[in-house]
Amino acid sequence: MIIEGLKSHGSGNDFLIIDELTTTLTFTEEERKNLAQTLCNREKLGADGILFVMKSEHADARMRVFNADGSEASMCGNGLRCVARYANDVLGLDKMIVETMKANLLVEKTEDIYKGIPTFKVEISPVSFKVKDLPLVVEKEQLQNEPLPELHDSLLFSALAVPNPHLITLVNSDVLQSELQAELSMKVNQPNELFPDGVNVSFVKELEPGSIYVRTFERGVGFTNACGTAMSASSLITCSVGLNSLESEISVYNNGGKVKCVVHYNKESKKYSIDLIGNATYEYKALIEIDLNQPEKFELLEKHDYDAETSLYAKLQAEVQSYLKTTL
Repeated sequence: MIIEGLKSHGSGNDFLIIDELTTTLTFTEEERKNLAQTLCNREKLGADGILFVMKSEHADARMRVFNADGSEASMCGNGLRCVARYANDVLGLDKMIVETMKANLLVEKTEDIYKGIPTFKVEISPVSFKVKDLPLVVEKEQLQNEPLPELHDSLLFSALAVPNPHLITLVNSDVLQSELQAELSMKVNQPNELFPDGVNVSFVKELEPGSIYVRTFERGVGFTNACGTAMSASSLITCSVGLNSLESEISVYNNGGKVKCVVHYNKESKKYSIDLIGNATYEYKALIEIDLNQPEKFELLEKHDYDAETSLYAKLQAEVQSYLKTTL
């Protein structure tokens, strides 16, 4: 079988896009898992996950996300931007609805976050603060900026699903630069009593009014350059504790670059949603020959690099890293 894979990234969070929207490709669940484990291996092709872009019965397109370990994620904000760009390219729609596991979400092309970089705004929802929706096993219905003594004796944590499960804590530079995040993240992503399904863990530091830094240990992946739903959830938490304001742009910095988030609250429905705004950059297009019964023996037939795009994003990333050196 010949598969065309399009390597794309949002804030350095990189994926292989496989098109089932305009092709006749289709895969079993086991084949999707095996493809993710094989093609995402950094010693071979390499990516944080695979985005399968598919036909939808009630939206313009459908996205399924498989992490590098073969597990399926219910959502991926950075990946959704990449899918939004790809769907925009093949369908010619600047605004569309993309079906994800838990919701149909609005995506649209928007003004450049950095001159010349394709930028998309995607909806992050639904949002739930109920611990059962993560799930988190504690004797309370919610955990919002509160101690979690089973995990740490002094940090304050917030738990929410967007719909991916997230555990977020606001920290200072000393904590951020320590090994604590790695230790806690590995604890809650191995067999444990608090998070039976694991959880994304984000350490967040305020940089200046309207700007935050987010570093995330992503369930099924490990530390990533960025996690879109984590940056969205972190923005919401900074609003809930008074660091930032609803309906205002928040600049969110990460090791892979930056995005902007806007947190909305609907008073009638009493529900939150978040706009995640950032790049969708193509890195290369690869033609892969693969036997689905022996995916580890795949061969890379052709590879076309998008040098202009990657070079332009590198300029943004360099500016971000320079800024972070003075603020972290």
